[in-house]
Amino acid sequence: MTHGMRADTHPPHAGDDRDWRDTATRYALLPLRLFLGVTFIYAGLDKLTDSAFLKDSGAGSIGDMMRAVRDSSAIPAMVDMALESPVAFGCAIALGEVAVGIGTLLGLLTRLAALGGALISLSLWLTVSWAADPYYYGNDLPYLMAWIPLVLAGAPVLSVDAALRGRRRRRTRDDR
Repeated sequence: MTHGMRADTHPPHAGDDRDWRDTATRYALLPLRLFLGVTFIYAGLDKLTDSAFLKDSGAGSIGDMMRAVRDSSAIPAMVDMALESPVAFGCAIALGEVAVGIGTLLGLLTRLAALGGALISLSLWLTVSWAADPYYYGNDLPYLMAWIPLVLAGAPVLSVDAALRGRRRRRTRDDR
């Protein structure tokens, strides 16, 4: 405030308008949680059930895909590590995606799940989709950015985390 003048220019909310805005704000991350959770579960299950993907070599295999992107990735050494055991790497990515998706959908350890999702997306961006030109043709960078709000805010509503937080508050209040 300068010289006693209000800095904001928006009028106060009308009664119903404020309730709607507050509700919208509270539930704003829910569509993102649902989208990322379902997408990561689907991606992980798709990898685990694709007999071609979980092979060292051959059309559609994780091994051939990693060999194809090695020289165009931002961190070739990261791809080299994956190529030491491509099937194990593919399984780890797939299981990680399923775990992240379940945690995100349920809102269970949401910030940790979102951090896992961000790290998976970051690793895929730096390896598989790094060479996409222009950069926005690669889908891993937008996924990385989509995880950040959930890393920061977690799942404040309709989540196991929120239920546990409410239970702890009630228990603390009852102990007083």
